[in-house]
Amino acid sequence: MSVLTRDEAQTRSRLLDVHHYAIELDLTRGDETFDSRTVIRFTVRGDTDSTDTFVEVKPAELRTVTLDGHPLDPAALDENRLALKNLAPGEHELRVDAAMRYSRTGEGMHRFTDPSDGETYVYTQLFLDDVQRVYAAFDQPDLKAVFDLTVTAPEGWTVLANGVTEHTGDGRWKAATTPLISTYLVAVAAGPWHSVRTEHRGLPFGLHCRRSLAPHLDTDADELLEVTRACFDRYHEKFTEPYPFDSYDQAFVPEFNAGAMENPGLVTFRDEFVFRSAVTDTQRQTRAMVIAHEMAHMWFGDLVTLRWWDDIWLNESFAEYMGYQTTAEATRFTDTWTDFGVTRKAWGYDADQRPSTHPVAPEDVRDTASALLNFDGISYAKGASALRQLVAWLGEKDFLAGINIHFDRHKFANASLADFIDSLAAATDRDVHAWADAWLRTTGVDTLTPSITGDNGSRALTVHRTGVRPHRIAVGLYDQDPGEEGRLTPRERLDLDVPQAEPRPIGKLPALVVLNDGDLSYAKIRFDADSFRTLSDSLSGLPDPLTRAVVWNALRDAVRDGELPAAAYLGIARTHLPHETDLALVDGVLAFAAGQVADRYVTPEQRPAALNTLAELCRDLIRRTEDGDHPGLRLIAVRHRISTAAHPDTIAAWLADGTVPGGPELDPELRWRILTRLAVLGATDEAAIAAELASDPSATGQEGAARCRAALPDADAKARAWDAMFASDDLSNYLFTATAQGFWQPEQADLVRDYVPRYYTEAVALAARRGPAIADAAGRWAFPAHAVDTDTLRLGQECLAGADPIPALRRKLTDQLDDLARALRVREAHAD
Repeated sequence: MSVLTRDEAQTRSRLLDVHHYAIELDLTRGDETFDSRTVIRFTVRGDTDSTDTFVEVKPAELRTVTLDGHPLDPAALDENRLALKNLAPGEHELRVDAAMRYSRTGEGMHRFTDPSDGETYVYTQLFLDDVQRVYAAFDQPDLKAVFDLTVTAPEGWTVLANGVTEHTGDGRWKAATTPLISTYLVAVAAGPWHSVRTEHRGLPFGLHCRRSLAPHLDTDADELLEVTRACFDRYHEKFTEPYPFDSYDQAFVPEFNAGAMENPGLVTFRDEFVFRSAVTDTQRQTRAMVIAHEMAHMWFGDLVTLRWWDDIWLNESFAEYMGYQTTAEATRFTDTWTDFGVTRKAWGYDADQRPSTHPVAPEDVRDTASALLNFDGISYAKGASALRQLVAWLGEKDFLAGINIHFDRHKFANASLADFIDSLAAATDRDVHAWADAWLRTTGVDTLTPSITGDNGSRALTVHRTGVRPHRIAVGLYDQDPGEEGRLTPRERLDLDVPQAEPRPIGKLPALVVLNDGDLSYAKIRFDADSFRTLSDSLSGLPDPLTRAVVWNALRDAVRDGELPAAAYLGIARTHLPHETDLALVDGVLAFAAGQVADRYVTPEQRPAALNTLAELCRDLIRRTEDGDHPGLRLIAVRHRISTAAHPDTIAAWLADGTVPGGPELDPELRWRILTRLAVLGATDEAAIAAELASDPSATGQEGAARCRAALPDADAKARAWDAMFASDDLSNYLFTATAQGFWQPEQADLVRDYVPRYYTEAVALAARRGPAIADAAGRWAFPAHAVDTDTLRLGQECLAGADPIPALRRKLTDQLDDLARALRVREAHAD
């Protein structure tokens, strides 16, 4: 499929004004294809040099095309482009009749049949350039138009769309006319949905899921709607422009590749957010944040849309920042920035230190394939961190004033970085343009290091910066509490601008200095020697979870940079995590300790000791929560106790009993988690997996069974799993991911050794055959991450140099190989 270049988009934008799409979809044509009929009304300007352009469509069959009533040859379709030549200035009408393929990869029109009850559902995911898999379009974000949509669906189905839909009889549904929106934001979701409907501020609100999840949605509907209403009201306090669409539906859809998608009026979420098993409050907080994030897009992205994909940060960074901030302001989840600090921010730091890094606002996004790669930790986490720093520097009042100027100037239109900076500049006397150049046009992570000089009683603090950005930070000074050993009390919080004009007096020597306390900037931090000794002994004695998140992130960075031995990190976790109260911190630290430290940063010989440390830590947490007062903390400890089990006895007994002693009872998620670990350890078999699947035949159960079967330490099981991933195209995106997650296990390195060189050749072929979504999954989940050795690195480098993987896979391989090289450096740094 030809990708759209920025130059082509700019040329087409100068030539065309697109006014209206009338789209008719027929979803009753069978399991493989659906019918798509599109009428596009557009104007050709008379003041351009070129009168040639093209429309995009990627059909199973292109039946007919007419331009102004004159037929065009369908055979002239070149890949996904149909040329429109010698267009006269003035009004035109293009009609396209095609059969389109359903997808099993989450791209275009995805079709899913629920194994629980046999019901079928379809939904669109048209981002970034998958519009052409569903209807013919001038597919670029700055050619906004009005859309009218009709859908013919099987009896018993409900059709959801961007606007309110009406059933007009004979299976036909008509959606209300949209305001001006971009092509990639058109949305349809059809099937026998279970729906919960209400109204708020005169607008219809709805929650929708597949019928098999109905009891779980009903259980959480009050919470979901409460969060939705609270965020909706808070945005109306922040923004002068009211919500610009006629309804607000939230559909939880199966096998969704992203967390959610901001289709105006019909936000689609992965349906794992309809919780069917026990979850922690942090998981509920994450769901609330995603709701707030997607709602922010109704303004940032839908009302005002980027002009070209170099400004995706105008969508994602703003929605990320607003999602966390608004959740904290408007809901019961007031500690969102701690979760951001320990999870999302680490995602940004990691991405920004790889060779694939890019500025938050890159200047050279040549085409749509390149743009798709930039939806990463930089565009989300780093961009949101930059905005948080901007608010700290600019002040929230001026920040919101600038945003509202931006909405007023560009509503229902498109805007660029320059437009946005101009809007901010109109609300402040500060040099926002210089700030943008320093923060949005540069790459890499700055490092801030403290030094303390002077005699006791007259100390001074200097913060040294490695990097290029100005930082407005808080510095926390902490003293040991004389009344309680291990407890730290805040002495003072200093506001500093880095670089500093001169050293800052701090009086007597503090026990601990924490740079970027409050986490308002984006930088790695280091500790002076005295502070490191203090936190090694007293980290859990810090009173604020956000401060502890800053410290844990700094320790994580030090491990990744080879400055702190992995064993020392595990020792600090072993000492302090049993006393931690913040769920996001416990889960984040354990995830890094298990997934990176134990699986990659220690040698195979050291791994059993690392797993034993983590198992002991989890046992302490489980003992601490026996009173039943901390169910979320206990659930986290149980999950990680399962995943780090080196021996099957304890967890096998839990599975046999159906409960952990003292709780919790094993729900489907925990049962599949235990069975997967037992498969890895060779302590279960196909009969047990089949029995579990018979008890839980849901889609999640199918994924659990695929994961378990791929994890069995058996040559035939590995061969079947490999063939399912790479020799066949039958697996959906979710079943591919589940199989990949089970296949590679550190405990089975010898068994799968011969598959490592095969991976590179077969992943390249798979990605070329199945496209970007599967390429992303193959690069993320099917990569042999356990194989931390120079041969794996060499094979990967040879693949990048000579095999020409498609961009989505190339980006993932580049990142994976950089992480592999880092793991080798970490091991080498502490080899003695």
